[in-house]
Amino acid sequence: MSDNQSPKVSLLNSIIGEGTRFNGEFDLNGLLRIDGDFTGTIRTNGQIIVGLNGRAACNIYADSVVIGGMVRGNVFTTDKVIILSTGMMIGNIRAPRLIVEEGVVFNGNCKITAPQSDAIQSPATAARPTPRQRSAARSHYVPGSGEKDRPTKQLQKVTEDESSSNSDRKDSVTSRN
Repeated sequence: MSDNQSPKVSLLNSIIGEGTRFNGEFDLNGLLRIDGDFTGTIRTNGQIIVGLNGRAACNIYADSVVIGGMVRGNVFTTDKVIILSTGMMIGNIRAPRLIVEEGVVFNGNCKITAPQSDAIQSPATAARPTPRQRSAARSHYVPGSGEKDRPTKQLQKVTEDESSSNSDRKDSVTSRN
């Protein structure tokens, strides 16, 4: 890597060109551009670009995905999904950010998630509460209080409180005591 490149920059590693068909699993580091037909599964810590004439019938696990052609399958990203005006997405999206231009065809479900730091999580592990949320819920529970649903209410309150400022959080904790 040269001195003027940042580690986050990914160069074009692979191209599935127009008129090319690929079936199978594709694991890579970096960027993949699809201008032909791809069927299977793609995993990368970089970016996937589905070009205007590209067609992908697959599940995609990547840092970010740009859709200018057609994707039929599920897309899981740690950063974002961008669907261009020429794009067609038939399937589900799970990403921290979704950018959709006018004129897009999208048929599926989308779940906006919290940004993930290092690894791509499976949908089953991404839905679990964080250790901080579990710890906060336990610290506000008073054993023997007689309220069986109190831990759930406290976990919801802690999650809501995380979005407020520190001073608001101190006031809400004080008012509960």
